[in-house]
Amino acid sequence: MRRHVMSMLVGAALVANTLLGTGTGTGQATAAPRPAVTPPPEFGTDWHDPITAAPPVSKPRTKSCEVTVAEARFKDFTPYEGDYAPPRGCGDRWGKVVLRLDGKVKGRQYDRLGYLRVGGVEVFRTSTPQPSPDGITWSVEKDVTRYSETLSHDQRVEMLIGNVVNDTYTGVIDVKVTLTFYAREKGPDGRDKGTSGRSVADRVLPLGDGTTLTAPRNSARIVAEVYATGSGGGCEEYWYMTVPDAVPYSCEADDGPYREVQVTVDGQLAGIAAPFPTVWTGGWSNPFLWYLIPGPRAFDVKPIEYDLTPFAGILNDGRPHEVEVSVVGVPKAQTGWSTPVNVLVWQDEKSERVTGKLTRHTEGTLTNKSTYTPASGEAAHRLDTRGGHRLSVSGYVNTSHGRVTTTVTRTLANTSVHRWTEREAVDTLQATWNDRETVTAGGRSVRTERTYTMDGTTTLGAGDRLRTEISLGDRAENVTAHGGRRVGRTVSDDRYDGDASYLSNVPREERHAVGTSRERYRQFGDGGCHDRTLATVQGILTEDRLRC
Repeated sequence: MRRHVMSMLVGAALVANTLLGTGTGTGQATAAPRPAVTPPPEFGTDWHDPITAAPPVSKPRTKSCEVTVAEARFKDFTPYEGDYAPPRGCGDRWGKVVLRLDGKVKGRQYDRLGYLRVGGVEVFRTSTPQPSPDGITWSVEKDVTRYSETLSHDQRVEMLIGNVVNDTYTGVIDVKVTLTFYAREKGPDGRDKGTSGRSVADRVLPLGDGTTLTAPRNSARIVAEVYATGSGGGCEEYWYMTVPDAVPYSCEADDGPYREVQVTVDGQLAGIAAPFPTVWTGGWSNPFLWYLIPGPRAFDVKPIEYDLTPFAGILNDGRPHEVEVSVVGVPKAQTGWSTPVNVLVWQDEKSERVTGKLTRHTEGTLTNKSTYTPASGEAAHRLDTRGGHRLSVSGYVNTSHGRVTTTVTRTLANTSVHRWTEREAVDTLQATWNDRETVTAGGRSVRTERTYTMDGTTTLGAGDRLRTEISLGDRAENVTAHGGRRVGRTVSDDRYDGDASYLSNVPREERHAVGTSRERYRQFGDGGCHDRTLATVQGILTEDRLRC
């Protein structure tokens, strides 16, 4: 992805701190602290391979079978195409399926966006790290058990990481993707434990870039997932920093930075969500921030989920319906957003037809207001934005085990303060996105509260030295209740902090770059405890600590 380079930033050089680590780069805790590492005075031609603090995918201790899904070297925009066949020896219904991407690249290259589709179903979306001249390797794991129905059949495979290789950008992206299938665990009675009925769909229907859905007539639960990404260069890669037309800033977007990903069914609003403000590995004009530790979700783009079960009575009539995705706030005819869709369906095996009805549809007024204050004296230009929306829908389905009513309520809120000086030599953003959702079906309710934060400043100062200081947050709390009593709670909290500077407008070897970065990823609740901290200085991993 070629990025829009905002003219920003400056400042004093960073002071490198030598940190004492208590772990290894692979995330395995050590019994005693390792010796302190003294970082170099600035970035060299090589650095530690990219690493994240996210928890590893848990794997059952059962028989496993591995299948290579794709193996390719991406140097242009030609997709890899191949054939996939389910594994032999691990059955045809699995306890878990884990995808793993292993990549390598060296030389000079931008960050690139990629996807993997099996049978038309997008099972993985990712972006790439930027390489050192000497080369890097990295890996990503993802739990893809929810796509088991697709993976149980022979399928065509398509993968693409669009890339440009020439005399300047020399990095060819070499990747291998495998799927590891784990047999189901046995219970005390010797029978298969299986997997949660709510986690593995009976059917996965890919819409891709299309809009027409014909659902099975016995659908009892329907969930759409959208891999929404603002990328591809231009201002929509930095949508959170755009300003309304006529405001003096380099990125304009009609009504400013508010974005909302909407799903409609036959033209009626069926779901709303806040997009995650992903920062790719060249983001904020400063790749030195992300060489070792990427921003949250950059390597594993999570889909936005919409529970469409209230619309099942409409979708179950055996006819094609229009399910469309749009992004509020994107200027007309503006490219840069990708929104492929999968529809996951849980069927009522004891019914040929599940009837139902949408009983309530309440939409609040969409709020999107940006107030511009021109620069005056020493005060910078300022844009204050407030946006939000609320949607509540209810519907029932008549299943073989009775009528089930589902209510989905979602509330979005976004606030941001954007300041910049003349010629954008100093450019600052403070923003928060809240996405609160409650899904109630029968006597069970799941409440999810998502909070995303961004606080960054880029400065371009004397001698064209560019400095970026940034903090990113990705927090989610999930609470499950049954009969009014809480029966489960899980919290994840991913925080990134970085500070890096370099001389701009000079050859790579003359940038004299310095930088520190830090990530702490905590997860606790029903899924167990994970608490890992990483820290880097000038390309050296100086801390890798596991607290649980």
